[in-house]
Amino acid sequence: MSWKDIEEALVHTDIVIVPVGSIEQHGPHMPLGTDFYWALNMCLLIAQETDILVAPALMVGLAEYHMGFPGTMTLTPETFEAVLFESSQCLLRHGFKKILFLNGHGGNTDSMQHVIRKINQTTSASAVMLNGLQIPPLEDAVQYPQFDWHAGESETSEMLYLTPGLVDMNRAEKPILTFPPNALKSFQKSVGQPLFMEVAMSSMFCTKETGKNSSTRELTNNGVVTDGDPANATQAQGKASVDQFVKAAVQFIKEWKK
Repeated sequence: MSWKDIEEALVHTDIVIVPVGSIEQHGPHMPLGTDFYWALNMCLLIAQETDILVAPALMVGLAEYHMGFPGTMTLTPETFEAVLFESSQCLLRHGFKKILFLNGHGGNTDSMQHVIRKINQTTSASAVMLNGLQIPPLEDAVQYPQFDWHAGESETSEMLYLTPGLVDMNRAEKPILTFPPNALKSFQKSVGQPLFMEVAMSSMFCTKETGKNSSTRELTNNGVVTDGDPANATQAQGKASVDQFVKAAVQFIKEWKK
């Protein structure tokens, strides 16, 4: 869009959605840009059904624990938060009053929530994380593996639907996982005491320098973190979950506009 297009759009909408991603390894079968491709394409689908604009994606996020794999890029939390906040300030200065953020990478979550609080506490605008939508379960929902955390069946299925040309299913393979012993013990204890899940996660996806043996290069032989097999992913499964999220997002935005 040109500046003129934005000027005309601001006459009838004050909502903008900001896709936020990461550039990090996603196994041998998916691109480094999976997270920002996902966020951007989801935002475009949502915008097609609502009267809102999509801002350019913030591509680089917080991915230090993936740096053991070539091509991964990462920012410090301070830089990431500054870029996200200052970019948002530009949008506010032009007249946007409501900012939706769609986060494509779990490692960004805490910093993004910090920025959202800063926007809400220091400006006249309202900002929310769209990932917080409550979505009713589908009767025929696909049952993914319990620990399908990264580049697994669910993420691969959605990318097969959103950007099929960027997924090489000939390379999709089940990973060999090596979990830290302390984390495994806490996972087991979490069955009786859910707080142990937080204990377990405090030792997972940490940088190599922490000595917790849980950077992705230490956890997995190929970058995939799932107890399933990404080779089982299908485009149909991805479409079902994408459609469900987009439908919920569109409904929320229409209600917010009222």
